[in-house]
Amino acid sequence: MCLLFLVYMFVVCVMAGEPNSVSVDSETVHLALSPVSPGSTYEVRVMSLLGQDESDSIQDTVTTLPDPPTDLRAINVTDGKALLLWRPALATVDHYVIVTLFCVFGVMQCLHGLRFKTHYFLHTIHYVAPLCRSFPLYVSGKTGDSPRDLKASQVTPRTAVLSWKAPVSAVSSYRLSYYTDGQDIQEVILGPTVKELKLRRLFPSSTYTAHLQAERDGLYMSAISTEFTTGNLRFPFPTDCSQEKKNGALESGIVEVFPQGREGKPLMVYCDMETDGGGWTVFQRRKDGKMNFFRSWHEYSNGFGALDGEFWLGNEKLHNFTKMSPMTLRVDLRAGEESVYAHYSSFSIDNAKKHYTIRVSGYSGTAGDSLTYHNGRPFSTRDRDPQPFITRCAMSYRGGWWYKNCHEANLNGLYNTNTNQQGVIWTEWKGKDFSIPFTEMKFR
Repeated sequence: MCLLFLVYMFVVCVMAGEPNSVSVDSETVHLALSPVSPGSTYEVRVMSLLGQDESDSIQDTVTTLPDPPTDLRAINVTDGKALLLWRPALATVDHYVIVTLFCVFGVMQCLHGLRFKTHYFLHTIHYVAPLCRSFPLYVSGKTGDSPRDLKASQVTPRTAVLSWKAPVSAVSSYRLSYYTDGQDIQEVILGPTVKELKLRRLFPSSTYTAHLQAERDGLYMSAISTEFTTGNLRFPFPTDCSQEKKNGALESGIVEVFPQGREGKPLMVYCDMETDGGGWTVFQRRKDGKMNFFRSWHEYSNGFGALDGEFWLGNEKLHNFTKMSPMTLRVDLRAGEESVYAHYSSFSIDNAKKHYTIRVSGYSGTAGDSLTYHNGRPFSTRDRDPQPFITRCAMSYRGGWWYKNCHEANLNGLYNTNTNQQGVIWTEWKGKDFSIPFTEMKFR
């Protein structure tokens, strides 16, 4: 037992916890104890002080009520049974008591079996010692006239298509939930006309359970369920697009990768699965001028834009990807019907002193070599230039880049600008007065 002391003196004591004390003036006759924990016992003592003299204390014991369980749900409802799920109370409890009632024409009766097409109201309470009752929770369900034949098809290691047949009666919406062991339940609310849904970002080699309920006028019908198992992958947690390619991915698009090569927080990237054998992780794209690339150091460090449009993946991500293993670089350029490329056999971003220095060598291709000139240069932006020359290149040429004095390539320059060498430039192909309408930079 430990004590909390007050001065008038009020003294507050807490059982099995750190003592706390509060001083109040002689006019105070009440005090709110806060914060307190649910389902806990507190001993409170109050004494008065006069100078250095202290009176005997008066005391009492207070036990707070336990907090209630939350998120009560009924699933797997059939004509004869239902499975109840809820989140436990924060306080330690002895046990839970489930009180099940149903309402028929306003009469409350004991429930011995679920009845077809009957509304049910489920009321839970729980107890601790000494006896305390928490606030009730309610959930409603309805049996009969549910969707039918929930099944999974086109199951891959990361996706599956769930389909079902609609109930005879019209519904307001559907609630679909799915989960696998060790992962949070995913829940989706769907419109009344939806009859199938493609699940994405599933975990490979995992057995999933899916539940579907139809909702009408705020009441949920009985749930139907199915199970399916996702397939195996050579790389369950691919570190980049090259490993995703080896997993069998054939289409270019946005995918989930795991830079550390293990389960954890994923990173969304755009993969080019078609060019030169595929497996390229795209980190820059210009195509329509909708995205401003004249940005700050912070924005270039973190990345910006949309993966399916114009974007810069981010210097910190580039460094993390290229420090793990040797990478090659490909730059694709297009102007009208013309297209060229530059390939570099070695590419990395060094982050010594937080400069994001480019290391690039081994050119081949059809575009001409405009990037080797920038080898060994730190990245600079309008608000930060780690190694400035006489000219502040990022400000003068309106981009973020590995400027030297100042550039032979300026792929993050101003879009559709053909003057002052400020455009999207690759000198060896189109010179410095032509802004290239399409560029993509990618590593593998």
